[in-house]
Amino acid sequence: MERRPGVPRLLREINDRAALELLLSSGPLTRGQIGDLTGLSKVTASQTLSRLEERGLVEVVGAQAGNRGPNAALYGVIPSAAYVAGLDVGPESVTTAVADINGEVVAEVTVPTDGHDDPVTVVHNAVVKACRSAKVALSRLRGIVIGTPGVVDPRTGDVRFSFDLPGWHEGSHEALARDLRRPVTIENDVNLAAIAERAEGAAKGVEDFVLLWIERGVGLAVVLGGRLHRGRSGSAGEIGYLPVPGVPTAGDVRAVPGRLPSLAGGLQSLISAEAVAEFAEPYGFAGGTAADAVRAAVKSGPAGAAFLDELAHRLALGVASVCVVLDPTLVVLNGEVGRAGGDELTGRVEEAVARICPIRPEVVVSRVHGRPVLRGAVLAGLEQAREELFTS
Repeated sequence: MERRPGVPRLLREINDRAALELLLSSGPLTRGQIGDLTGLSKVTASQTLSRLEERGLVEVVGAQAGNRGPNAALYGVIPSAAYVAGLDVGPESVTTAVADINGEVVAEVTVPTDGHDDPVTVVHNAVVKACRSAKVALSRLRGIVIGTPGVVDPRTGDVRFSFDLPGWHEGSHEALARDLRRPVTIENDVNLAAIAERAEGAAKGVEDFVLLWIERGVGLAVVLGGRLHRGRSGSAGEIGYLPVPGVPTAGDVRAVPGRLPSLAGGLQSLISAEAVAEFAEPYGFAGGTAADAVRAAVKSGPAGAAFLDELAHRLALGVASVCVVLDPTLVVLNGEVGRAGGDELTGRVEEAVARICPIRPEVVVSRVHGRPVLRGAVLAGLEQAREELFTS
């Protein structure tokens, strides 16, 4: 029989990866528990842990008392084995979070863009300040994921179009990686929010769902079979451009001098934060942001019903269009306006969709705490960093 000298090494790599994945997902475990959960023998589990210890990836973090004999050592992944940075980039500020390999955020810093539109300058300053705050050298980052509004070309990794970030163009991705001397990923912000939602929010464990983001801009993330669907050009989910009967298209509005981009035709002209704040005024909910108006309507009970019904009807025009094509298991409302409505809004959207199409979707509000885009960027970075550890 032909000998295959590479097989023992491959088996060791498989065993190391299995143990490391288990410790990252389940926390500290004993040798025996690792063996039971991975199917490895006690001897093999011990050898695997020894190799991971030598690589500086795991260490003894405690002990577990047993019924008889000495306490069993508990092994855990060393948090400083790798770090990642996630960024949420907007036109006025950038928020950066640095997290260890376990996903714990060790520093979060928000810096103003100060009018800079050059992505290299903006991102470099943000990452350096966050690393200083975390006391982590930039060279120790195993992954940097940047969330931006707009369309990201899946073939080049560049922002193909973003009204809010005009300086982000072809070549930005390569320039950022060259400047930071680290692998860099640019991802659509709403897609990152969906990553966070599936990992830690309302869509946890759900294979097929859509996330509708409603703030100044409007976006949609589509997850099918547990994977983000970006489309050929990265434009999947640009639902703000959806043509709506009786509403000018984006092309028509662009021809009107002085027209604000957030009202640039299509569905976005009906449900963006600016549009919501505008039509809230006749209902008596003026004076604040769109999210303030929605929260006030919810709090006011029956007095806010008409406004919430109108908002739900507008949202249903987009949700129904998605549901009749994809029939997703779940629809998640996110963004400032989506979160502000809570259950009062989601229930109305369900009913409004059922009135205009043969599907009654399950609509829920996001359950991701803090900044969903930032958390999604960190989680995407962790996936990259862990894969590098598994294969190195």
